[in-house]
Amino acid sequence: MKKVFLGILMAAAMISCEKTTQAKDFKTAYIDTNKLLEESTEAKDLKAKYEGIAQEKGSRLKVEVDRLKAEQSSFAGNAQKNGQAWAQQKYGELQQRQQEIQYAEQMISQQIQGEHGVEMDSLVSRYRKIIKEYGKEKGYDYVYGTGESATVLYAKDQYDITKEIVKLVNDKYKSEGKKEEKPAAKKEEKKK
Repeated sequence: MKKVFLGILMAAAMISCEKTTQAKDFKTAYIDTNKLLEESTEAKDLKAKYEGIAQEKGSRLKVEVDRLKAEQSSFAGNAQKNGQAWAQQKYGELQQRQQEIQYAEQMISQQIQGEHGVEMDSLVSRYRKIIKEYGKEKGYDYVYGTGESATVLYAKDQYDITKEIVKLVNDKYKSEGKKEEKPAAKKEEKKK
């Protein structure tokens, strides 16, 4: 009985040792996803694009806001001259315009956030595919992500492949940009 028990114990020990050796054979790495999005050219371009759109649309509204403020400041003086009925009517008009401007600001903000969100989701999806291909090509068993939703709480710096991935996505973005520019140039040449 003791020999059987000892034999089972030895077999279990050997199996557990085998699993430990297999676990050491895993090749893993991690990517700082925040850094990837901060340093990649395409993400920077996307951010700049939507900041420009927001600024352009915001400047159009600023003209309306300035016009409304000018009318509001002259309202007090004109209210005494034109009477209470005029003042109430004008006050109602000014409030309505202010609400319309606020509504327009909200709509513009929501539109920009929506469009930016869709493009960022697409960008993140492309980056995931690139990282997956890179991981397969380099023989990684796991590639983890760190950042806001941290899946890695600690890892040695030697496992950080963020710089390599940033370079890879920037190179792909540049090469795709060049591919898109060439057909446009050919179309212009044909028109001439």
